[in-house]
Amino acid sequence: MDKMLSKIEMLNEIGIALSSEKSSQRILELILQGAKQLTNADGGTLYTLNDKDELVFEIVSTDSLNIYMGGTSDHEIEFPHLPLHVEGHDNMSMVVTSAVVNDKTINISDAYHADGYDFSGTRKFDEQTGYRTRSILTIPMKNHKSDIIGVLQLINSIDVDTNEVVDFSREDQKLAESLASQAAVALTNKELIEEQKALFESFIKLIATAIDEKSPYTGGHCKRLPELTMMIADACHNDTTGKLKKFEMTDKDRYELMIAGWLHDCGKVTTPEYVIDKSTKLETIYDRINTINARFEVLMCDAKINMLEKKLAAKDQSDNAAVKALELEYEKQIAQLNGDKLFIAVANVGGEYMAEDMQNRVREIAAYQIGDGSGGWQNFLDEDEVNNLIIPKGTLTNEERMVINNHIVVTIKMLDQLPFPKHLENVPEYAGGHHERMDGKGYPKGLTRDEMSCQARMMGLADIFEALTARDRPYKDGKKLSVCLDILGKMKVDNHIDPDIFDIFVRDKVYLQYAQEFLTADQIDDVDHSKIPGYSGD
Repeated sequence: MDKMLSKIEMLNEIGIALSSEKSSQRILELILQGAKQLTNADGGTLYTLNDKDELVFEIVSTDSLNIYMGGTSDHEIEFPHLPLHVEGHDNMSMVVTSAVVNDKTINISDAYHADGYDFSGTRKFDEQTGYRTRSILTIPMKNHKSDIIGVLQLINSIDVDTNEVVDFSREDQKLAESLASQAAVALTNKELIEEQKALFESFIKLIATAIDEKSPYTGGHCKRLPELTMMIADACHNDTTGKLKKFEMTDKDRYELMIAGWLHDCGKVTTPEYVIDKSTKLETIYDRINTINARFEVLMCDAKINMLEKKLAAKDQSDNAAVKALELEYEKQIAQLNGDKLFIAVANVGGEYMAEDMQNRVREIAAYQIGDGSGGWQNFLDEDEVNNLIIPKGTLTNEERMVINNHIVVTIKMLDQLPFPKHLENVPEYAGGHHERMDGKGYPKGLTRDEMSCQARMMGLADIFEALTARDRPYKDGKKLSVCLDILGKMKVDNHIDPDIFDIFVRDKVYLQYAQEFLTADQIDDVDHSKIPGYSGD
């Protein structure tokens, strides 16, 4: 009774260990080691069933021969898989395959005297090693759905008193079957968790890919930012001398930040394509510059008609001087219109800055009069066209920029509605803070540095650097490294980005690590750290 109680207690301890273990290989080892302890078996083999109806060797262990292969050991198992079916028939010649096919435990007293099974391989092994295989206990491992997922096979039960090989007792068999059942459930649960995790990650990446595919001008941003964020996070984690030397990230922390990186722009699924893809100031569904060019042609045609009508009148009066003056005035007018047309075409392309005098010239051109088609007159450019053409930076109006900026509000709203498990509870905060500034002038919440996590501040720097270097924006080319770091340095001075993270970003050359993987060769130029504004890391 004491022995049985001791074994039951051992079984419970193994069950607890199985439920808490996260490594699949360690779970397999716990199963075989626990079963051998419960039954005092000298050897054992653990198999799993693959999707081809084959038993795969996972662990092979024999204590007396000092054999241990598979599992977490460095010794790989090279034995071929064992098929459950051969040439369309059930494979009943092997004990392990027979146990699966018949869905029952097989308890053999002596392998050399058991009928119905092919033990030629066992005999050959024994001849080579001097071993003697006698008692065998083979148990199908079934999960909570009663599906067989593997086989536990134990070899040679040893009597603790005589040290002789004995049969596996009925009690040992029951205990081993109970362990096999617990083990199968533990393995299945682990597999289900891994499958759910894989599905979760695939769904997140699917959203990011959909956002990248939504616009050819932001393609790859949602994929590149997580990579850059993790590079920055690793550099901060490895810092041992700077102000972030106490910052540490566990595997859990890294996974949480990576997920946040993939989700940081999920709100862009609601942003209209015409705003994301706006490559020129006049672009909506189409680029209205073509409509304005047509108007210029109308003005030129009107000017020609007006000139010809006046020439006819002057010729009727034989006023040759007036005819010549009209021709010169017409040529001057056409030159002016062609110049205005070219100017509007240039103004339509977004840039870093549009001077006030250029904005005023747009307004002057807008005041030209053109026929409205019903005998009346109207301004050459309407108010919306003027407002777009005088955009001082980029291609977006203030209203359109608000639409773009709203994606982060939508991102936070979407993420706040998701029931993230405890190990991912910070994802909304990390993802929702990448447009905040250290001085509280960012959006959407106007958070200051002290109100933000270090991870959110990392993502903010990563988002800016990725945008500066990206070559797929509609209004600019990707900048060189030296230019990007000059801009970031000024942002540090202006209290826009985190100063300590920026110093590590430069000192550890995270920018170069990212550039070598994602930028083109012409963007990777020499960077002089001493010339970076505000940098104090070397």
